[in-house]
Amino acid sequence: MQTLSIRSALLLSTNVMPLYSFLLHPLLVKMLYEQQQLQNHMMMLDLRNKKADGSDSIEEEKHENVDLSSMSLDSLPNPSLNLATICKLDLSNNNLQSIPESLTARLLNVVVLDVHSNQLKSLPNSIGCLTKLKVLNAAGNLLASLPKTIENCRCLEELNANFNKLSMIPDTIGHELVNLKKLTVNSNKLMFLPHSISQLTSLTSLDARLNNLRSLPEDLENLINLQVLNVSQNFQYLETLPYSIGLLISLVELDLSYNRITSLPDSMGCLRKLQKLSVDGNPLVSPPMEVVEQGLHAVKEYLSEKMNASHQTSKKKSWVGKLVKYGTFNGSARNHHNTEEREGIIMSEYRSIDGLASPRYSGMFSPRRLFSPKNIFTR
Repeated sequence: MQTLSIRSALLLSTNVMPLYSFLLHPLLVKMLYEQQQLQNHMMMLDLRNKKADGSDSIEEEKHENVDLSSMSLDSLPNPSLNLATICKLDLSNNNLQSIPESLTARLLNVVVLDVHSNQLKSLPNSIGCLTKLKVLNAAGNLLASLPKTIENCRCLEELNANFNKLSMIPDTIGHELVNLKKLTVNSNKLMFLPHSISQLTSLTSLDARLNNLRSLPEDLENLINLQVLNVSQNFQYLETLPYSIGLLISLVELDLSYNRITSLPDSMGCLRKLQKLSVDGNPLVSPPMEVVEQGLHAVKEYLSEKMNASHQTSKKKSWVGKLVKYGTFNGSARNHHNTEEREGIIMSEYRSIDGLASPRYSGMFSPRRLFSPKNIFTR
């Protein structure tokens, strides 16, 4: 795989700055120097395209990595080279306020696009042309929304939009991005996650902390591969969790810290693979804090007993049925003649798991607690 960066282009270039440049203002010299580097880089890529005349060369070009990061660029040039040869484009850590639609539409073979830490207020609609795109990093910009055309990037596996101004995510994102494995949208202004997000069956990690989330989607049971869920630090907004959270059969880590949650759903007692639960900074009543302090095993046992005690309500019956269907509820029938026990409506059997953790609660919302590492207590 060939990698052409501005720095390497500078070493290969025979062009030099004019001798009188030292007489100019230092800032102007720096700007001219960076512009010269950029021109050299584009020239090198253009020459490579003009020399390519065989199938082997064309195949080689398709693996170009172009690094224009940290160049203090305010805008992008309009290069004459064939942008379809680029597979990775790094434009991060510049001052870009926009990316030309025409340029993006020509990146037909790009797999990784990194535009983090710029001043982008929007992404081009032509991003939908990037049908081979697998990784998009747009963190640290000024994005208020994502283009609806992003749903056409059906190969996308990682989407990072941290530290923006997002107030919404396209409603159809879950119906189209079937290969998405990692969605990171923390530190935005999201009030809700789209309901279609529950259709992202390949998703393994969802980070939506530091937003204004009021609730989570009700139907989470399709997220069968989700291992890490972080919805912490939504502070006064997030008060309840959907009962379907107990159907996240692959969930290993769950961070609910610093919200206004008073009660954990009973179904969480059936999260077999859960190894780490953080509930610090919540006014929890159920389970009580003395149970939380005993560790995750005690929390799961408490919630399972509570679900068992209230199974006769119609709502809980329907959810227990789903828990049994998805294999998260592990009941052991003590009396095979009892219909309710045959349906799995009994307390689950638990195995002791080393390394399970749950945080201690004290001083909710105090500055010391908010900005200090979470206290995690292992069993």
